[in-house]
Amino acid sequence: MTTETGAHPFDLATVLKQDGEGRYVGHTTPDYSNMVGPFGGITAATLLRAVLDDPRRIADPLSITVNFAGPIADGLFTIDALPVRTNRTTQHWSLTLSQNDSVATTATVVCGLRRATWADTEIDPPAAPPPDAAPAAAMPEYPAWLRNYEMRFVEGNLLSGQASPTSTSTLWVRDAPSRALDFASATAMSDVFFPRIFLRLGTMVAASTVTLTVYFHADAQTLADYGDRPVLATARAQHFGNGYFDQSAHLWTDAARPLVTTHQLVYFKA
Repeated sequence: MTTETGAHPFDLATVLKQDGEGRYVGHTTPDYSNMVGPFGGITAATLLRAVLDDPRRIADPLSITVNFAGPIADGLFTIDALPVRTNRTTQHWSLTLSQNDSVATTATVVCGLRRATWADTEIDPPAAPPPDAAPAAAMPEYPAWLRNYEMRFVEGNLLSGQASPTSTSTLWVRDAPSRALDFASATAMSDVFFPRIFLRLGTMVAASTVTLTVYFHADAQTLADYGDRPVLATARAQHFGNGYFDQSAHLWTDAARPLVTTHQLVYFKA
């Protein structure tokens, strides 16, 4: 079985070919290359794609955690996906991404059946003008993955090269060319924020995500109904020190509905 794709670069970058039950083969693409290896968001989205493509999946994903254990080289890679336990409402998956018999990335995915319950949202979206009121940022040639996104910064544009007293960035973002939102693309968008240390210092330093978790607050139909409209995204760090910092981010619809919350731990040298 091969992932159904169109001509969009995101779909081509996350395409997988099944090689036996629970085993998938993929290939890195230069369109989503980062400073070292592929953009972490595209790696996370591809791992999630393995679960989305698997006929054993019982429901939509609720979360994904990705641990970047080592560098991913350009070329072929293998993903092994195993549903380690299936309950009445939740299903737990374990995944490994390997190259040349060496594990480069591990992940866990939780899928679950959603039902109507009491609901409330305690977080608020950041203040932002409509997407068209914020100019689209000019994307640099390097790293390549940036050219796959349209970014309209409201605050904290780290592409300006200026040090900032806070680590907060707020922007409207969508795929370029535009593409309807789904679980895979929402996963990748959760990692479009550069390491927050870049914004605080006003320059790039050695930094790499160690672990990333994405929580989905929307179901497949909600994402599909949203289409290709820009998503409001905001991120900030909590603490820098001893070579690591953590950063949190939220993705919102243009009607102030939460889509995703995400957290990651980042290694840095500065």
